[in-house]
Amino acid sequence: MIKVLVTGKDSQLAQCLNYIKDCTDIAFTFKNSKELNITDNDSVSRNFEESNYDYCVNCAAYTAVDLAEAEPEKARNINTIGVINLSVACKKHKVSLIHISSDFVFDGESSKPYSETDSKNPLGIYGKTKSEAEDKIAETLESYFIIRTSWLYSQHKSNFLKTMLNLSKTKKEISVVNDQIGCPTNANDLAFLICKIIDSSSKAFGVYHFCNKGETSWFNFAEEIFKKWNIKLKIKPIKTSEYPTAVKRPKYSVLDTSKTERIFNLNINSWKNALHNFNLTQNKE
Repeated sequence: MIKVLVTGKDSQLAQCLNYIKDCTDIAFTFKNSKELNITDNDSVSRNFEESNYDYCVNCAAYTAVDLAEAEPEKARNINTIGVINLSVACKKHKVSLIHISSDFVFDGESSKPYSETDSKNPLGIYGKTKSEAEDKIAETLESYFIIRTSWLYSQHKSNFLKTMLNLSKTKKEISVVNDQIGCPTNANDLAFLICKIIDSSSKAFGVYHFCNKGETSWFNFAEEIFKKWNIKLKIKPIKTSEYPTAVKRPKYSVLDTSKTERIFNLNINSWKNALHNFNLTQNKE
C-alpha cells in the first residue's frame, strides 16, 4: 500500500482525490490547516514524523488572486514559505512531492499554448508566489512533480461553474469576460492524473501541464455551462477592461499538455466533453 499525505484537505482538488481514493491501492491521509499548518515548520515536521509517507500531495494554497495584492505576506507564507517547509521535510524523509501550480506563472502574452519550458513572468502576487514555490522545489528536491493547471471546477467548494449556476437562480442577464482565453479543467480529471502518477511509481520527475483539451473564453465557458443544464439566461460578452480587477489576468493562458499525455500515456478529455459528462451532485457535501 502506497502511503500519501494530502495537505489542504478542504480544497476542491483534495476532496476530488478523496472521492476516487477507493479506486486505487493508495492509503491517503488528508490534513486541513489546523491539523497540518504548512507555514509552521514544527507542524510540518510533526506530521512527517508520525508516518512513513511515500508521497505528499500539496493541495494547500492561497488562491484569492485579487486579495493577494492586499495580503502579499499571507499569500507568500502559504504559497511559498509553506512549500519550502514541505520540500525540506520531503527531502529529509525521502518523500516524493506532488505540488499543484498554476497557469498564472505566465503573463499571457503568448500566441500559442505554453509548454513546461517556456519562460515564466507572473503578473501579480498570486502568480509570483506560485512561481517562487516552483523554483524552491526544484532547488531543494529531485523527487518532485509540479503540475500546472488552470480554471479548475468541480462539485466541491467555490468555482466559476458553481458561481454561474448560482447567478442563474437570481439573474436574468449576466456579463462575462470574453477576451481571456484558457482551459477549463475538471478537478476530478486532475485527481485521476495524480493517482495515476502515484500508482505508476513514476520516476519521470519534473514540471507538467494538465488541463482538459482545447481552449475557450470565460464567456463561451459560461454559455456551455448553461447549455448543459438547459438554463435560459442572457449572457453579455464584455472586455476585460469593462470588468476591472485588482490584478491583471493573463489574456491567454492555454497550457500545452503533450508532455503529460506522452509520459503518462494519458488520453485527456476535451473541456466540452469533461463538462457535459460532469455530475454536479457526485459526492456532494
